[in-house]
Amino acid sequence: MATTEIARPRSEARRPPAAGRVALYVTLSVVSLLMVVPFLWMVVTSLKTPAEIASEHTGLLPAHWDFGNYADAFEAAPFATYARNSFVIAFSHTVLNVVFASMAGYALARIRFRGSEFLFYCFVAALMIPTYTKVLPEFLIVRFMPLAGGNDLFGQGGSGWLDSWWALIVPGAVTPFAVFLFRQFYLDLPVELEEAARLDGLGEFRIYARIMTPQVKPALTTVALLTFESSWNNFLWPLLVTRSDSLRVIQVGLSVFKTENGTQWHFLMAGTTLATLPMVLLFLIGQRYFVQGFAHTGLK
Repeated sequence: MATTEIARPRSEARRPPAAGRVALYVTLSVVSLLMVVPFLWMVVTSLKTPAEIASEHTGLLPAHWDFGNYADAFEAAPFATYARNSFVIAFSHTVLNVVFASMAGYALARIRFRGSEFLFYCFVAALMIPTYTKVLPEFLIVRFMPLAGGNDLFGQGGSGWLDSWWALIVPGAVTPFAVFLFRQFYLDLPVELEEAARLDGLGEFRIYARIMTPQVKPALTTVALLTFESSWNNFLWPLLVTRSDSLRVIQVGLSVFKTENGTQWHFLMAGTTLATLPMVLLFLIGQRYFVQGFAHTGLK
């Protein structure tokens, strides 16, 4: 007599044992706590008085909650100007990177032309170049930009793009990682979509903009969040290419609280908290697409 086996749902078959789930949740909780503690310490420190911070017997929570540190930090430095500059640069980088990198990724994934594979390998190779090794060549390009900042046709005689919006925005307009990520997403889209669009008479640009790109929302969100975060937190490049306070960014502005006489920790923590909040809010808003973007990409 043949015995029949009751087929279990695939989700139940893959579910780990109860002990394994408990261990997983405990591990994730501990790691999450370790990640949150520095942020909480920063916020709490920003609400302490200088005397309490310097005291050897200071507690975890402030004895006197000094919310005036935030207002005083804004008065100590033109943080409104710094925040505006950081937002303009980060927003510009985000828009430019999403638009141009998606175009390049679409071309490498869906349009076959001579040298496309070699060009893609060049983008992959660019991913392996450390960021700080590119600072000096980029600085020299900005400094000797022809016909800019008083320079002649050969890039001599002036300052080029130094201390200008061009130097802050153009070098970070497109990143190799964004091109690579968009290419991987466009490769996964079914070819029937573009074939149907071509039968309807759509051109290549309209296929890219109206048919294919709306299908890769996780990639758009992932690139936008990573670009905005990288640009918002950038410190070295704005420090190198700007001299005037009117073009300083918020990360450079935080350095005014570190002087030869010491560090104003209450102001520094208050300013750092304000500089961190936009990225926390952006991640909370787009975290679903952000996680989905990394889970779906070709980083396997």
